[in-house]
Amino acid sequence: MPIYITIPKIFKHFAGCALWPFVLLKDPKLKQDPVFINHERIHLRQQQELLLVFFYVWYSIEFVIHLIRLQSQYAAYRAISFEKEAYAKENDLSYLKQRPFWSFLSYL
Repeated sequence: MPIYITIPKIFKHFAGCALWPFVLLKDPKLKQDPVFINHERIHLRQQQELLLVFFYVWYSIEFVIHLIRLQSQYAAYRAISFEKEAYAKENDLSYLKQRPFWSFLSYL
């Protein structure tokens, strides 16, 4: 189960982020948003699968590659395989119950 921490001043462009085992929130009301929470929990699972450090390395490398290619921070962020999976499946609240191991690979 994630640990939720509200830190409103660090987020300008995002509502929150997952940093295992924490979900950092811009607004405490986000704890009540099942789609947002599911999106962040998908990231927590991805982080566990890649033993944390490899997730952050992979995420950073993908971001830089997409930033060079797309010339937009937002477009680069949305092109990251981890984000593609989380956005594609955030509305499926039962997704994590049947999610295949390393399923983010299908979003490369």
